[in-house]
Amino acid sequence: MQRPKKGPKYFFRKCKEQKELLWMSVPFLIWLFIFKYLPLGGWVMAFQNFRPARGFLDQEWAGFDNFRFLFGSERFLEIMRNTLAMSIINLVLGFVTAVTLAVLLNELRNITFKRVVQTISYMPHFLSWVVVAGLVSTALSMDDGIINTVLLNLGIIDTPVMWLGVGHYFWGIIGASDVWKSVGWNSIIYLAAMTMIDQEQYEAAEIDGASRMQRIWYITLPGIKPVVVILLIMNIGYILESGFEAQYLLMNSMNMDFAENLDIYVLRYGISMANFSLATAAGMFKTIISFIFLFGANKIAEKLGEARLF
Repeated sequence: MQRPKKGPKYFFRKCKEQKELLWMSVPFLIWLFIFKYLPLGGWVMAFQNFRPARGFLDQEWAGFDNFRFLFGSERFLEIMRNTLAMSIINLVLGFVTAVTLAVLLNELRNITFKRVVQTISYMPHFLSWVVVAGLVSTALSMDDGIINTVLLNLGIIDTPVMWLGVGHYFWGIIGASDVWKSVGWNSIIYLAAMTMIDQEQYEAAEIDGASRMQRIWYITLPGIKPVVVILLIMNIGYILESGFEAQYLLMNSMNMDFAENLDIYVLRYGISMANFSLATAAGMFKTIISFIFLFGANKIAEKLGEARLF
């Protein structure tokens, strides 16, 4: 078995061969440096009692006081609970529903019906969360909301439920709303991966007497497994990104204990109160944890022999 080529000579030779691609990537690298890496210098604010009226280097240094305040707050622990719970729910539901929809669409033989279903499933992705939050609030309303109406007619509940007024329901509402909005769009990449599977495998399996479910289980799902693993690794890196618009728009005083996540916490207690140091400390913490999750997930995938991101 031939070992993969490595070393500086091989690297520079490949760069020379692909110099056109490298030149094409230069504008993106410049944008990345200016807007993603250069602002990291602002992290020094997390170790200061930052006041905008003073110069950046003339601030009062606070050491790790902002981090101590952040981690020592009981409210912050509740915020982390909400953030992780909503992220995990969105992650699991997002992957399961997107893969399931992609498999079902791939099995459709009526092209016209398939395109109609695809179009309908994609449309909610292009709606803003302001519109979606209004639709969700209307659907969950106690006064003629479609959810209460259906459940009452089916005899599942006896009286209308104030869904957005009960904190324990909020995580499920966010998960269901996110699935409705993004499942069609998320399924696109899995459908694209399925088109790369050799169709002769399906023909051979059909000749051998494999049922449709067996072809899905032994051909389709293994065929898209590398794509699923790569996307899972990338999404684990965003485990603390549970969203902002949906929670902010659907949050109220009755469900706040379950709705407020890390991004809303930074807005309310950091930016809104001009406590920029606390906001920077929270953002720095989120970035570091995201890196740990990303590299950890990639390393686990490598140990298990699965596809990895890098």
